[in-house]
Amino acid sequence: MVTKVKDTKATTRSDLVLGEDWVSPSGEMDFELRDKRAQRGLISINRSPLARKIITFNLLGLVVLVAGVLYLNPFRDSLLIQRERGLVVEAELIADVFEAQLEQAIENQVTTSPEQSDLTAPEGEVVPEVVVPAAPDFAETLSDLQLPVGLEVFVFDASESLLARSVGVPPAVPTPVDGLGRQVGSTIITDLLNAVWEGVSGIVAKGDGQSLPLDTEVMARTLYPGAMNGATRVSNGVDENGGTVFSVATPILQNGVPAGVVAITSATGELDLLVRAEREQLLQMFVIAILVSIGLSLVLASTIANPLSDLAAAAELGRDKDTNSVRTGRVRIPDLTARPDEIGRLSGALRGMVAALYDRIDSNEQFAADVAHEIKNPLASLRSAIGTLRLAKKDEHRGKLLDVIDHDVRRLDRLVSDISNASRLDSELVKEEEEEFNLLKMLGNLTEYLSNEGSDKGVEFITDLPPDPIFIRGLEARLAQVFVNLITNALSFCDEGDAIRVWVRRRENRVLVVIEDTGPGIPEQALSKIFKRFYSERPESQFGNNSGLGLAISKQIVEAHGGVIWAENIRPTDADVTSDPLGARFVVGLPV
Repeated sequence: MVTKVKDTKATTRSDLVLGEDWVSPSGEMDFELRDKRAQRGLISINRSPLARKIITFNLLGLVVLVAGVLYLNPFRDSLLIQRERGLVVEAELIADVFEAQLEQAIENQVTTSPEQSDLTAPEGEVVPEVVVPAAPDFAETLSDLQLPVGLEVFVFDASESLLARSVGVPPAVPTPVDGLGRQVGSTIITDLLNAVWEGVSGIVAKGDGQSLPLDTEVMARTLYPGAMNGATRVSNGVDENGGTVFSVATPILQNGVPAGVVAITSATGELDLLVRAEREQLLQMFVIAILVSIGLSLVLASTIANPLSDLAAAAELGRDKDTNSVRTGRVRIPDLTARPDEIGRLSGALRGMVAALYDRIDSNEQFAADVAHEIKNPLASLRSAIGTLRLAKKDEHRGKLLDVIDHDVRRLDRLVSDISNASRLDSELVKEEEEEFNLLKMLGNLTEYLSNEGSDKGVEFITDLPPDPIFIRGLEARLAQVFVNLITNALSFCDEGDAIRVWVRRRENRVLVVIEDTGPGIPEQALSKIFKRFYSERPESQFGNNSGLGLAISKQIVEAHGGVIWAENIRPTDADVTSDPLGARFVVGLPV
């Protein structure tokens, strides 16, 4: 697409209040925007969907992370394994005590009984006999052991009969151990979440909701068969309060053969207390992370949502929300171009768009005023000629008045056509697609066609085009219109014996197309005006034959292609600037 470049006026830009003027705005719209800022405060989450989204998405990652940690429960699994290993060690140590007692009992009850022996021995020697010892007092042994608080020990014989049972109680005089003291702090957050979870699970759970007390002896007997096979067995369960209970059973070996089983169960909920403490620490860090995330999100939202809200509010102030009536006063876009981010770019783009819009509005207003002025002149001439025609008596006078009327009508028709073309030019430049074409081929065809018109007038055409083709990208038909306007304009100022020269030179990144003539040149005071709309500097004989839009349209087309166009008089390098020019020169520069 073609980007149209406007020739803005200094007075037009001064009407648009941008840049430093925004620091101290004035006007109804400015006060309304400042009132909205004051009502908004530092951060308005309830009025900013973007701020709410930023906070939500930042918190979502933390929630997923913590929920995943709680669901996977890695610290609970680690504590579970460690606790099971500790119980296995304790059970094996107790079993080792009973095995040692059995061996000691066997050694103490070795006796000599010759009458009960079927063996004969040499005279003077005694044959020893092993008598099966009585079972040690396991209950007494357990009572002598200082078991951990809450630890319950069961001792079974080979027939699964319960021989002894003991539960660890706090010692009368506890022995302090340096380095093992741990204080479990408050677990308010964990307790609250557990209460919520239990409440929800209690609603959706099926069944009567009753839980039976956990029988630790049943747990121990469940592991008994496996332990009698010579292996240590481990299991865990949940009591009526939701606490985890561990059970370990290990065999008591006598001469390598299981003679009984020692089973121990842990205190109810001791692991859950540790897990609860670990979760509480994690949740405390989670709460701190939430507060930090919300704070950072609010800061981020204030640097993103608030400037965008200011930009949107500034744009919305230009139109009443309740009606379609446009408010008075110009739209003022906040200057955020100092920000090195997309918001700064957006602010600059909006400011540029508003400036271009007001430039277009001012240009259209000026164009409408110029059109009214240009149409008013031939209409006044027509009205005067028609009024005089009614009073004219002679045919000679009536014929002259009819010629004036015909001239003014053709002038109006030409003016209206040129105005229509000029008004549609902007939209047509945007709609048409650029294509690559050979500029020299187009100029060759134009000069060949227009040279016939020049030869009829006695004007010589000279072309100086490079041998190699020059390809540019643009709208070929529109650029052809530019060069036709320039060449025909040169022809209109040339008389018989004059010459027109069209030559092209290529530079590094541009190409120059120059149209020169040997006509009277351009008055110095007109050099800065000839590209303005409806300006025409022509001899009296050509009055009314041009609308003054040709060069303005040409300038608009060239600048829309990213090029430049200017006019100058041809003079020798050492000539006086006040001397008559040798002709006029129009230069068109286009990017390659």
